Amino acid sequence: MHPHAEMLREIYADLSRMDEYLHEDAVLHPAGHATDPQPRRGRPAVIAHVRAFVDATRNTLVMDASEIIANDHFGAVLGTIRATEPQPISMPFCGVWRFSGGLIVEHWENPYDVDLVARALSGP
Repeated sequence: MHPHAEMLREIYADLSRMDEYLHEDAVLHPAGHATDPQPRRGRPAVIAHVRAFVDATRNTLVMDASEIIANDHFGAVLGTIRATEPQPISMPFCGVWRFSGGLIVEHWENPYDVDLVARALSGP
């Protein structure tokens, strides 16, 4: 398994580990790019975005990665987003990643239905 694939496996098993692998100037393109078009730029902004997502699910978020592929430059992860709070959700996703120097420099969030995720996280 490529080291970047192993890195992604570790991140999806425990999102709090993402910080270990982020370049200082990392960029995250949020799933809701139509309503939230601003990328998160820099390690602190990326980490804050991920933590906000976990917090919105009241720490019930699970990112079940079923397929991981990576090389020296790019990675892709297919799986299922699951959470039970504030409303149950289970949805396919595809995360796309770009690497440089062994670190994450860019990430694109791609849940199957961005609007459904937003509604589920907004509560009943």
